[in-house]
Amino acid sequence: MILLDERILEQIDEHGWSTPKMMARHRTFPEYTGVISDRCKRLHYAGLVEPFHGEMYDLTVEGRMYLKGDLDARHQPIPTAAAVHKRWSFPPTWHTRPIRFG
Repeated sequence: MILLDERILEQIDEHGWSTPKMMARHRTFPEYTGVISDRCKRLHYAGLVEPFHGEMYDLTVEGRMYLKGDLDARHQPIPTAAAVHKRWSFPPTWHTRPIRFG
């Protein structure tokens, strides 16, 4: 969890639901829509928010528990980029060793 994640959860809690675009317009969010969208996807992977129509997000029960201090986020799934964005994961046949040319 980073500070932006907590601001997202608080914004959704205060307004009932929100989209990354709506949050980016709010004065407490200096981040771009894409950054907020990425964090919302990670919060969804962790089970704290749920998309209900396109990029409209609402809090889950776990999200409300987190805001009340009744849930420790360390016990939620860890939202890595590869897990959240399938396009960033590498096939198992790829090697991570550097390739030497010449």
